[in-house]
Amino acid sequence: MERVSVESTCCSEGSLSVLRQKRKKARLLLFTLFAALLLVMVLAIRCGAVDIPFSAMFLGDGSVSYNILLRLRLPRVILAALAGASLAVAGATFQALFRNPMADPYIIGVSSGASLGAVLAIVLSLSFSFLGVGAIPLLAFAAAMMTALMVFNLAKVGDTVSPLTLLLAGIAAGSFLSAIVSLLTYFAGEKLHQVIFWLMGGFSGATWAGIRLAFPYFLLGTTVIYLHARFLNCMLLGEETATHLGIEVERVKKTLLAAASLLTAIAVATSGLIGFVGLIVPHVIRLLVGPDHRTLVPASALGGAILMVTADAVARTVLAPTELPVGLVTALGGAPFFIYLLRNRKKIKHFI
Repeated sequence: MERVSVESTCCSEGSLSVLRQKRKKARLLLFTLFAALLLVMVLAIRCGAVDIPFSAMFLGDGSVSYNILLRLRLPRVILAALAGASLAVAGATFQALFRNPMADPYIIGVSSGASLGAVLAIVLSLSFSFLGVGAIPLLAFAAAMMTALMVFNLAKVGDTVSPLTLLLAGIAAGSFLSAIVSLLTYFAGEKLHQVIFWLMGGFSGATWAGIRLAFPYFLLGTTVIYLHARFLNCMLLGEETATHLGIEVERVKKTLLAAASLLTAIAVATSGLIGFVGLIVPHVIRLLVGPDHRTLVPASALGGAILMVTADAVARTVLAPTELPVGLVTALGGAPFFIYLLRNRKKIKHFI
């Protein structure tokens, strides 16, 4: 008995030691990502068609350089960070809920709804605003949320929402709405360039009002998802296992789907369609820290923000003064990188 007791104690101490090492590694990664985000944001604020010295960033002297920083570049960088973080957290959530590593934030058709709202605003030349937010992001956000609600209702059977049914309903709704967007694009006429540029994504219209619109929803959605991180961990084992652990699966699943859809809607409404961020970032972070969503969610938010701010800086500087769509930059860089991850998955895991 004494021998068994000693062995059990050693095993327990060994498990605690491994747990402490994992937590230490997670804290180090989060700190590193946060520091990298601050550095990338400072560099992105300085970069652009007009070269601005670092000293202008800290002087409120009302100069041209200071106004460019305050009114153009700073809101753009902050909005890019919010959009990137939103898409990455939404992607991590959908991948856990659907138990599918290929799931991305646009999987249930929210992006198609947002596109329809934005294209309608552009084609109809709507110019109203609310609390300083223009018609395009307002209609995009409203249409995205209406699409999410419609897809949820289509997928609901009684009080149950099946992930497979939700996926099929999202594909059907997304295809139908995309067809309407294509029809509107065909008749866009002189608005065609503006429509295409919005659909390819970018932050050229970033304002402080847009940040005020996006930040509360980002904070709400991310907080809800982070508070349910343990549930997401259980979902990786299946819904039956989560139910046996005493979790109200259907209620929490609906809450998380709504929160992830909210994050997707606000990102698409403020930046247009930007792919690969919500797909790639959770993959990379998961390779670094594992599947524990208590670390994965905040790390994905930081990683998504870093990627989006970097992509936006490249989009507006690589061919300055011409600006590329950010969605084009993420697709050109994201697709090859994702293929590399898929082909070297075992090697990467072994290295880490």
